[in-house]
Amino acid sequence: MTRRIKISELPEFDMAEHLPDEQAIAEYLTIVLEENDPAALASALGTVARARGMTEIAKASGITREALYKALRPDAKPRFETVSRVCAALGVKLVAQVAQPHA
Repeated sequence: MTRRIKISELPEFDMAEHLPDEQAIAEYLTIVLEENDPAALASALGTVARARGMTEIAKASGITREALYKALRPDAKPRFETVSRVCAALGVKLVAQVAQPHA
């Protein structure tokens, strides 16, 4: 007989637990960037910073830990300078590419 599992018994998914290296981080951020949603990007950067250690990323980016939490919460709209500094601290960079090639 198969045991039924209640949704409430399932562990909560945390993307931060599935980002072992810079390659995984870059792939995750690329997927999020395709959504073209600044709030989703802020949230994803927050997730990645948690995966790497918020205190460490704060030091490397030159942004206080508290300000980093505030700037990278899901409903935030961080300035480009903040995004750029966090990406540099994470060891990734944002890259522009053609959205739709001209025919």
